[in-house]
Amino acid sequence: MNTKAALFGFTTAALALATAAAGQAPPHQETGLHVRDGRLHEADGSAFVMRGVNHPHVWYPDETGSFADIKALGANTVRVVLGSGQRWGPTPADEVAEVVDTCKENRLICVLEVHDTTGYGEEPAAATLDQAADYWIGVAGALRGQEDHILINLGNEPYGNAPEANAGWAEDTSAAIGRLRGAGLDHALVADAPNWGQDWQRIMLEEAPEVEDPDGNTVFSVHMYGVYEDGADVAAYMDGFAANGLPLIVGEFGHRHSDGDPDEDAILAEAEARGIGYLGWSWSGNSGGVEYLDMVEGFDAQRLTPWGERIFNGENGIAETAEEASVYGR
Repeated sequence: MNTKAALFGFTTAALALATAAAGQAPPHQETGLHVRDGRLHEADGSAFVMRGVNHPHVWYPDETGSFADIKALGANTVRVVLGSGQRWGPTPADEVAEVVDTCKENRLICVLEVHDTTGYGEEPAAATLDQAADYWIGVAGALRGQEDHILINLGNEPYGNAPEANAGWAEDTSAAIGRLRGAGLDHALVADAPNWGQDWQRIMLEEAPEVEDPDGNTVFSVHMYGVYEDGADVAAYMDGFAANGLPLIVGEFGHRHSDGDPDEDAILAEAEARGIGYLGWSWSGNSGGVEYLDMVEGFDAQRLTPWGERIFNGENGIAETAEEASVYGR
C-alpha cells in the first residue's frame, strides 16, 4: 500500500490478446497450489478463491497472534508483508518458516510478499525485482515443500509511475520468475501491477500475456484504491483479464484513500460474481495519515473498525463468501 496515482477510465471493450499467456499454459506440476484454466486450484483440483487480509508482519513481527483472529473472523488467506533488506528487514529464513507454520496452524493459505520493491523508479530507496528474487532464493529452504500452503508474491507494487521503469515491467517480471524457477521454486507465484499496484496505465492488463513462466503458474495482482472510484472501472478491469484467460486477484484495496474514494462495494461484489480472490489492506498498524485503513484497533480483534466490520461482516464480505482451503480437510 502506498500513495496512488491519479484517476483514470477503462474502456469496456475486451482485449483480444495472444492466447500463449503465462497463466494459460499447463502447470509444470500439480503438487500444490497451481493455475489451471485461468483459475487458482489446489493439488486435489479444487478451485481456491482467496478471501482475506494483509498483515504488516515486517513492522510488527510480534503480532503473529493476529493470524488466529483473522481466521476466527472467517478468512481463508493472509498476505504477509516481509522485508528483503533494502528498506525493511531482511526477514530471515527461520522467521519466514515460523510465519508459514503459523498460517498452517490456523488453516490459512499464506501469500508471502516482499515490500521493499514498492514504487521502484519513483521511490529512490525501492528495491528491484531482481533484488527481490535474490531474497526469495536466499530463503528458499523455508519455502520448499510448502507448495500446498503458500504463494510467493514476487514484490509489492514493483513500480511507481515513472514511464521508463514501467516499460520494463513484463521483462523484469519474467526475469524474476525465471530466477525462482531456476532455483527449484515451483510454487504458485503472484505478480503485482505497476503504477503503485493500480495499473492505471493498463500496463499489466495489456502485457500480462507476455510474462513468461515456464511452469505456467503465475497469478496477477491489482491493487484497487482511488483509481477505482467507479464500479464500472472495477468491472472492466476484471473482465479484461477474464477475456484473456488470465488469473487475477485484488491483492490490496481499501474503503477510502488519500488519492480518492475506492468503490469497495463494487470491488467486493464484482470479485464475488467472478470468483476472483481479494485481500483487503490491512489488519492493523497503519500510520502516516492512513490509520483509517486499520480493520481493528491496536491489533485487538474485539475492536473492529468500520472498515473491518465492512470487509469481514458486510455483503460479499469475508465471513459470507470465504471457503477454507481443501488442504485443511474441509
